Amino acid sequence: MILAILQARMTSIRLPGKVLRPIMHRPMLAWQIDRILRSKTIDRLVVATSQECSDDPIETFCKANAIACYRGSLHDVLARFHGALKTFGPAEHVIRLTGDCPMIDWTIIDAAVELQRRAASDLAGNAIERTYPDGLDVEVVSSPALDRAHREAIDATAREHVTQYIYRHPEVFRLAHLTQTPDLGALRWTVDTAADFEMVEKVFKGLATQNNNFLQQDVIDFLKDHPEIAAINAP
Repeated sequence: MILAILQARMTSIRLPGKVLRPIMHRPMLAWQIDRILRSKTIDRLVVATSQECSDDPIETFCKANAIACYRGSLHDVLARFHGALKTFGPAEHVIRLTGDCPMIDWTIIDAAVELQRRAASDLAGNAIERTYPDGLDVEVVSSPALDRAHREAIDATAREHVTQYIYRHPEVFRLAHLTQTPDLGALRWTVDTAADFEMVEKVFKGLATQNNNFLQQDVIDFLKDHPEIAAINAP
């Protein structure tokens, strides 16, 4: 089984509550989950949030929309992932997704899964050798690799960033990098600030008439036609 774990919390420092901010009267998280579930490779999706009362609205949202929800440590996100795997597994592979990427392209999720299988890697992803826009991030981790990282990672940074321990030890873990041409790694499609949210909201308003089935290339074409939107959160 392939288990997708979508980490989400309400206590973002720069944009609190962003994951449930409405885009056209739907929470941002709802748009993202709809896109994730178009994947042909995911067998099960679970939202992993924290046990803090501030994240109660995420659990309420999940219950109302029949989405599996796991609650764990706020800062030890690696332990949260491991707990979600043990609760909703067993699974051979875990797909790591983050709640600040509402424009995630499900075909890229499937490409990362296919790469992980083909390369027989412990981790396959597009976030280290970045050629995809920031906001289309996906990582596919084997369950044994996640188990080992959970057992061995000690410092707080590695615990918070889930896969960092794996990337730090290429002598132990087999890594595979999903890349594309042309290199679009300088583009910013993630949601971390109010400007990011405004840009993403305008993209959804422009493209959601396609029933939320727009892909990476559709966004590229839309932003070429609307450079004023691309400029909203440009670096």
